[in-house]
This record gives sequence, structure tokens and C-alpha cells, in this order.
Amino acid sequence: MSTTVSLGGADSAGTYAGWGASWGADPYADALRSGQGPLFLRRSDGWLLPLDIERWCAGADASDLSALRRCEGPVLDIGCGPGRLVAALSARGHQTLGIDVSQAAVDRTVRLGGTALRRSVFDSLPGEGRWGTALLVDGNIGIGGDPRVLLVRVAELLAPGGLLIAETAPVDVDERVRVRVDDGRGGGSSEAGSVFPWARLGTPALLRYAGPLGWRPADQWVASERPFVALRRSHEGSHNRNR
Repeated sequence: MSTTVSLGGADSAGTYAGWGASWGADPYADALRSGQGPLFLRRSDGWLLPLDIERWCAGADASDLSALRRCEGPVLDIGCGPGRLVAALSARGHQTLGIDVSQAAVDRTVRLGGTALRRSVFDSLPGEGRWGTALLVDGNIGIGGDPRVLLVRVAELLAPGGLLIAETAPVDVDERVRVRVDDGRGGGSSEAGSVFPWARLGTPALLRYAGPLGWRPADQWVASERPFVALRRSHEGSHNRNR
């Protein structure tokens, strides 16, 4: 796919949806700036999901490259974090845009030589309907807490026949929760609205959501114990998210 996407205005800060406010605040921003954790998503019952900040802030590893090799055309990295995938894809010659609700993430991505916007996936974005590949890795299939709504939105962003590459949970889980970012030392965000919806999906759950929305499986693989799924967007128009 040789499509070129206009990134006009991609040097601006952009806007972001309120559900992501915690990602733009401490301690997440502090962790990205330092390149070190610990950092977690904390459920209301105290359960902690570790976030692999050190890996996110390193270069793309072999498991990342297993996904990047499958990318087609211009790539949108949704929830790009500190930008390792944006940088690696740009080095491979892909036109790539990272989006993230954290200014610290956008700043770090730009320092790596990548292009990034401070945006939510649910904001207006450059090139809607023309991206060749969308990435949802590092747990970002959980963005917004409603996998069906997220899949419909990604379909709107991709060109007909475009590819979604998603990393899924390494267990068979289908969970919708409310969480907050926490450093494990009592340093969670104190901002109003810091609790936000999130989802965790294993591969079977993702495929159950995707099929009725017109996505078809293109590939599945595991790299360094990280499961990935590639889904192909229907060549027909995107589904109405309110259907």
C-alpha cells in the first residue's frame, strides 16, 4: 500500500479526551521522563497490573519487530508511549504517526526523531480513513474500556482493507475495569477524574468482538511470550459505533 497521509499540524499539541487525563499526569509522566518504574494500573480492589516502563523506554526488541515487519503502508501507533515503535518504523521507511494523551510521551517520541501528536484515538486525527496499519500494543487494546467502540473507531481510521495489529493479554481474559495510574508507593494521580475505564482482552475475546464488526483474522503469533493478533478491516464502510 503506497498511500501517503498528510500530517499537516502534526507538530501541535492537539487535544485529548478526559478519560485519559491520568496518563498526562504524574506518576506516568515522571516514569516516562526517567525511563524507569515501577508503575501500575490499580483497580479499586487493590489489584495491580504492572506496566513495563523500562521496556517501553528502550529500543524496539525482537517481539516488537515481529509486529513491525507485518506493517503495511502508513502506520498509526495508537498510545505510542515514549515512541520506540514510531522511531523503529520511521527507520524502516514507514510514514508513521504516534498519538498519545501524555505530553511527556509525545515529547520523548519527538526526541527520538518520530512524529507524534497529543491526541486521544477518539479525537479528530490526520488521515482518517487512509492509514494502512494501526497498532494497539502494550495493552492499548484496553483504551477506553470498551473494545467494541475502540474497534469501530480504528476501522474508521484505516483505509479499506487496512490492518490492525493488536497485542493481547497472555491469558484468556475479557475484563472491563476502572483503574488509576499508581507507582506502587502511594503516588497515584490525585487529579479529579483520575480513575478511568480500561479493558484487558485475551486473543479469544478480541476475536469474538472483532468478527461481528467486520474484521477478519489475518494472523496470530506469540513472540517472547507476548501474543499478537492481526485483523484485516472490511473493504466496506466502517460500522456505525452506535449500532
